[in-house]
Amino acid sequence: MLVAILLCGSIGFVAYTINKVQTTEEAVARLPFIPKAPDYADSTMWITIDDDAEGTGADVFYVVSTWEEDWMTEDSMVCHYADVWNPEHREHMANEMRRAAAYMSPGNRFFAPYYRHTTMDAWVTQDEDTIWQRTRLAMEDVCKAFDCFLAQHDSTRPIIIAGFSQGGMGVVELLKHISDETYSQLAAAYVLGYKVTEADMNGCTHIRPAKGERDVGVTICYNTVKDVKYTKSIIAGSAICINPVNWCTDDTPATLHDTITIAVSPEHHVLVATGYSASEYAPYRDLINVGDIHSCEPWLYSECLQRNMAVRAGEWRKVKGKS
Repeated sequence: MLVAILLCGSIGFVAYTINKVQTTEEAVARLPFIPKAPDYADSTMWITIDDDAEGTGADVFYVVSTWEEDWMTEDSMVCHYADVWNPEHREHMANEMRRAAAYMSPGNRFFAPYYRHTTMDAWVTQDEDTIWQRTRLAMEDVCKAFDCFLAQHDSTRPIIIAGFSQGGMGVVELLKHISDETYSQLAAAYVLGYKVTEADMNGCTHIRPAKGERDVGVTICYNTVKDVKYTKSIIAGSAICINPVNWCTDDTPATLHDTITIAVSPEHHVLVATGYSASEYAPYRDLINVGDIHSCEPWLYSECLQRNMAVRAGEWRKVKGKS
């Protein structure tokens, strides 16, 4: 009887041990894959353009948006991040960087790092906690890239920080990251298609909402919708908004490209666009371009943004006596 009990106990222990090993192996298999970190001392981790022949422009640091969906490694590990060493992922980011540079680099020096941005799958959850946790690695990359940029920056030149969507989150995080000395070199920060919350502003003295066209050291933030009912709080639940066409924060309308009317909704802190179909931007997974016009943010207003960057850089130079 005792032998039988011991035998059964041994079998149970073995079964428990095997099950525990299997469970551990399964758990490890479910762990997300983390791509190799970028080395920002490596010039291949950047797109840079020096188009400031006269030396009177700004240094523009641009943070690219979200391009990848969750993907699997060859050994079936899921990855929630873009891989900066993957040629396909790099080309996706480079497409946006070059397009942004087309209007941000003229008269300026342009810097855009590749980084391990969080995949669309985090954003599709529309869960603040999931998004916050998964974007910490991406934001760490952005801050490291900026520190590398800053190490070679000429402090007599104004800095402009800009980013779209997840890149807009990067801009907000950089404003929290930088020192007061670096902030003093900031002409403006452009949060395109992302939010600046009350908590962000309460926790960061470097976030000062722009009030007009010419103020410096300020943050420009906007999101565009066809109707306020389409506002996605996970992206556009902002406490501030300014119209990049007429630089008003009230509901004074502005005409863009002759046929489009853009006006701020002061209550909802978004831009309402009328006369614009945005048909070039297909809806994506019931998250963006469904009544909102998220994908238009850096492109619809590109001429306005280009002019304004020059204005604010010039104003910074006047204030600092660097003109």
